[in-house]
Amino acid sequence: MTIDNLKIEFEKKFNKKAEHVFFCPGRVNLIGEHIDYNGGMVMPCAITMGTTLLVAKNDEHIFRFRAVDFPETTDVSKQSTYSKTGDEWFNYPIGVIHEFTKAGIDVTGLDMLFSGNLPIGSGLSSSASIEVLTGHALNEMFNGGMDKVELALLGKRVENDFMGLNSGIMDQFAVAMGKDSNAVLLNCDTLDYEYLPFEIGDYVLAIVNTNKPRKLVESKYNERFNECRTALKLLQQNLEVTHLCEISIEDFTKNRSLINDPVIENRALHVVSEDERVKKAKDALVSGDIKTFGELMYASHDSLQSLYEVSGKELDTIVEFSKTYEDCIGARMTGAGFGGCAIALVKKDSFDDFKEKITNYYNEKIGYKPGVFSSVIAEGVRTVV
Repeated sequence: MTIDNLKIEFEKKFNKKAEHVFFCPGRVNLIGEHIDYNGGMVMPCAITMGTTLLVAKNDEHIFRFRAVDFPETTDVSKQSTYSKTGDEWFNYPIGVIHEFTKAGIDVTGLDMLFSGNLPIGSGLSSSASIEVLTGHALNEMFNGGMDKVELALLGKRVENDFMGLNSGIMDQFAVAMGKDSNAVLLNCDTLDYEYLPFEIGDYVLAIVNTNKPRKLVESKYNERFNECRTALKLLQQNLEVTHLCEISIEDFTKNRSLINDPVIENRALHVVSEDERVKKAKDALVSGDIKTFGELMYASHDSLQSLYEVSGKELDTIVEFSKTYEDCIGARMTGAGFGGCAIALVKKDSFDDFKEKITNYYNEKIGYKPGVFSSVIAEGVRTVV
C-alpha cells in the first residue's frame, strides 16, 4: 500500500487525518547466526521491506491499535503499567508503551495504524521492526530524547521481558541503525559497530522465503539459549570468560572435554566457529573477495544445520539447490531458523533464471512454492511525514 492509500485507510478507521508517518525496515543477517546472545560479532543489514506506522493523538487517553495486515484490534486505556495478553501482534507496541511509561515519559492517547510487507514468521525481524518503529514514533512525538542505540536496547527489553524471548540485540540494532548499501558489523557484547560497504559487484542478494512460518517464542530458540548458558558455565571451570564468543577455537578444543555432553558440545562449537567466520567474512568483504564471502555463507549454514540444529528440510532444500546452481556463490539460512528465510548471492544476470529454477525445485521437494525476491540494503528507522 502506498502512503496515500494508507492515509485514506487511516481516515476510514479513525475519522480523522494521520498526523505522522514513520517507517522501520526489516533485516537480514549476512553471517553470524545465533551468536548475538553469546557476545559475538554479527553482520546484519536493513532491507527495503518493513513496517509503516500512521499515528495521531487523541484526547481520550486510549491507545487504539489497528493493522492493515491483521484482523485483530484492541483499545487499551492509559495505565501506569501494562502486561502482555495472548500472542497478538499488538503486544509489541503495548510493550514499547510500557517501557516509555516505566522511563517516566508521559505518553498520551494515540490512534495507530500499522502496515507491513514483511512476511510474519519469515525471519526478517517483523517483531523488531514493530518495536523500533513504535519506539521511534513515541520518541519523536513525546520528546523522549533517546538516540537510535537506546531505541534498539528498548526494543530488546520488550522482546526479552515483555514478550518472553531470550533474544540478543542484533535485530533491533540492525533495523534502528541500518545504512543504505552497508552491512553493520556489530559486537553484541560491547555494542561497538562499524559500517562495511556491501559491494558485491555483479551479484545480487536474493532472499528465499520457505513460506514455512514459525513463532520464535514457541520454538526451540529459548532451548538453544539455555544450552549455550550450560556450555559456558562448564567451560568457565577453566576459562575466565563472560561469553562463549570470547573463546578461541584453539582454547575450545583444549577444554571441550569439560562439557561431556555431545549435544551441548556441538552447540558451543557452532558459536565459537561462527564468530570466527564473521571475522573472516569482514576481511573478505573489505578486500572485495566475494567468492570467499560466499564460501563462508555455505560453511555457516552447514554449522547451523549439523551442530546447532536450527535449520530444517525447507531451508536445507534452498541451500542444497544453491550449491548446484553455477551462478550462485553462497547461501545460508538467515535469522533464527526453524523455517523463515534463506539468502543467496546470485549473479544479477541470472537472478530470473535462479528464481524460476529454485521455485520448481523447492515445489517438487516440499510440495509448495517459496517466495523469491532480490533485496536492496536500506536505511534504518526513520520519519516519513
